[in-house]
Amino acid sequence: MAEAAIYSHDPVWRRVRDDAAEIARREPSLAGMVHAVILDQPSMEDAIAERVAHRLADPQLDATHIRNAFRDALDDDPDLAEVMRIDVFAVCDRDAACERLIEPILYFKGFHALMSHRVAHSMWTRGRRDFALMLQSRASAALQVDIHPAVPMGRGIFIDHATGVVIGATARLGDDVSLLQGVTLGGTGKDRGDRHPKIGSGVLLGAGAKVLGNFEIGHSSRVAAGSVVLSAVPPNVTVAGVPARIVGEAGCREPSRSMDQILADLATGG
Repeated sequence: MAEAAIYSHDPVWRRVRDDAAEIARREPSLAGMVHAVILDQPSMEDAIAERVAHRLADPQLDATHIRNAFRDALDDDPDLAEVMRIDVFAVCDRDAACERLIEPILYFKGFHALMSHRVAHSMWTRGRRDFALMLQSRASAALQVDIHPAVPMGRGIFIDHATGVVIGATARLGDDVSLLQGVTLGGTGKDRGDRHPKIGSGVLLGAGAKVLGNFEIGHSSRVAAGSVVLSAVPPNVTVAGVPARIVGEAGCREPSRSMDQILADLATGG
């Protein structure tokens, strides 16, 4: 009866559980992990908390404390459960290697880093700054993603591959932003206070892109791989180079969803 209720009221969680049962059947060596993370959990949020807690836990920060932090964050902001689901769907929508909703939950460190950050940001905004900084520290060490817990992020964030992503304390990200490995949203090293970039909704930040300073990347723009951006970027354009300059239009309405980093279409007009 309880399982039937789960299936009728939460079709997303049903899909994840069905995939988990198939993994456990097909790969007996993973059955214990799949049961602990998915099949023994009462909800998708609990499953995410369980997986992230075990990835980040160490002798100084027990997994139980991380799970409790997730629960506190969800209790404080009921919308967080919906945001987590939107983030899962963002991965499946934009990552050509992702075929099932269960894959980000079990395997993708970019998604795990994002979920850790969402909880750390909740802790930060509610005054639990040391716990938030500890989560940041553990995510940096375990997942090679370093996002200051003060950073607010919109819905549908996608961190692809994730290794080497660094986001400074006064940065801000809108909805549906996509970042690839090696992206830095940093300061110039000369200022204090508000010193980091503000990323508009729908922006794609290509692999290795560096955006340095307190200015805005306009909505639905595209920053090409390896670019160094040192000044504001208007909406709906592509910038490339060191330092970056406008080389054309963004090429589509939603660069963050197309995930197209190829500049060949601009070669004759740049």
